[in-house]
Amino acid sequence: MMDYLILAELLFPEVTTTPEELEERFPPRDLPEGAVVSRMAPSPTGFVHLGNLVQGPISERMCTQSGGVHFLRIEDTDAKREVPGAVETLLLGLGEYGIRFDEGVTADGEKGNYGPYRQRQRAPIYHVYAKKLVLDGMAYPCFCTEEELAAIHEEQEREKANFGYFGKWAIWRDRPIEEIKAALDAGKPWVLRFRSDGDINNKIPFTDLVKGKLELTENDIDHVLLKSDGIPTYHFAHAVDDHLMRTTHVVRGDEWLPSLPFHLQLFRALGFRPPKYLHIGPLMKMDGSSKRKLSKRKDPELSLSYYREAGFPRESVKEYLMGVLNSNFEDWRRAEPTADLSDFKFSYKKLNPAGALFDYAKLTDVSKNVISRMTAETVYGLYLDWAEEFDPGFAALIGKDREKAIAVFSIGRGGKKPRKDFGTWAEVRDFIGFFWNDCFRITDAYPDEFDRGDIKSALLSFASVYDPDEDQNAWFDRIKAIATGLGYAADMKEYRAEPERFRGSVADVSMFLRVAVTGRMNSPDMYEVMKILGRDEVAARLRSAAETL
Repeated sequence: MMDYLILAELLFPEVTTTPEELEERFPPRDLPEGAVVSRMAPSPTGFVHLGNLVQGPISERMCTQSGGVHFLRIEDTDAKREVPGAVETLLLGLGEYGIRFDEGVTADGEKGNYGPYRQRQRAPIYHVYAKKLVLDGMAYPCFCTEEELAAIHEEQEREKANFGYFGKWAIWRDRPIEEIKAALDAGKPWVLRFRSDGDINNKIPFTDLVKGKLELTENDIDHVLLKSDGIPTYHFAHAVDDHLMRTTHVVRGDEWLPSLPFHLQLFRALGFRPPKYLHIGPLMKMDGSSKRKLSKRKDPELSLSYYREAGFPRESVKEYLMGVLNSNFEDWRRAEPTADLSDFKFSYKKLNPAGALFDYAKLTDVSKNVISRMTAETVYGLYLDWAEEFDPGFAALIGKDREKAIAVFSIGRGGKKPRKDFGTWAEVRDFIGFFWNDCFRITDAYPDEFDRGDIKSALLSFASVYDPDEDQNAWFDRIKAIATGLGYAADMKEYRAEPERFRGSVADVSMFLRVAVTGRMNSPDMYEVMKILGRDEVAARLRSAAETL
């Protein structure tokens, strides 16, 4: 019979700390009843993606709304995948989108009493619990070489068996202490494996806070807990960390559901109470007529840098995602159009268990609403910041005259029905570029049904009488007078009643002026546009357009 005390000392002679001492070092948190303690625990791969923004608000809102703690832990056990500077990139990306942490890894180090918050710095802690599992007969060393493991895999493939280290293929599971000692003395590298007591013929009930009631197949694989360098696998590390950091709720993608039976085994073997899990569905997109999961390789919209380049304000992305996460958010926003996003009471109970469909058109619509609620000063500042990187030529133009640019962005802003001209900063230049001569072009042609003489006469007449100091009523009276003089109806009701009596309407004359001044059929309020351009510029554009007719 194996003497587990001897085995534990052979494997971990340097470990003298006990689990009880760690329990004292990391005591239960002093928090209100019902407070949620949750975390984000990304790997430092340098890729901050939309999935982070789906998970982050869920855990952050649950913690904040309950008076709990939200912390950031870096799961860097896989050194091969780590990218230099990835943690800084991660912190910057999450911070820009308003995902805040009460403790954990920060740009200046760490804060909080439950660290270290980087897993590679926690190796001594994991070894304490690894030794405990060996003492309890729940873990053992495995000296299999890569070639031996490959041979086991080939044999399982021939026998059409499940893959993994279990049953008759777990060849180091019950080796005598003498063989283990001899392998250690010979300096053979080893990994520590979990001794599973599961049976794939058994089902275990489990309730997930998103997926609901589930039946899971028990785990029978003797998974690796510690790699040959002494660093734990994700499975082992997260169980130890979530217990000692007193995590109450774990939000993660549902791709982790197959690992859940093993994780529950680990918590039980370690004597820990498992946290409550929220396994969330993936973000998907339409690919032809079918849905598929967003892919790092295929879909640029999975990367947060995509939204920066496309010109979506961060607030727009956050607002869109909250609508994706909670179906009642849009009703709340309609009722509270000016409220801060953080005022919305998020509920994990309204998460879609199957995941959500990413809809670019919907994101753009949401963004138009978000931008329309911003002040002109805010729009100017955010747009200029974007344009300096992605449209430096136009940034230089609007940066020269801040007052003019803010006046332009002020048109149609405020009130119950603000204009919603653009949903991304990349669209701004097309909407407002005509205010600057360097960008002004006439792009829309006058409809063929209008007499060119009428158009020319209207342009020249208005150029000679335009006065930017007149109020809007007087301004429009001048347009109506020009319309009447050309045989166009000044009253739209009269025109609609008997259109055959007139050559057109005052709306048509307004259109003549609009195209000449802005270059297009559709533009913001012409009275405001002309006031910003000024008398000389309006007159010059009207006369220039007239000369082309």
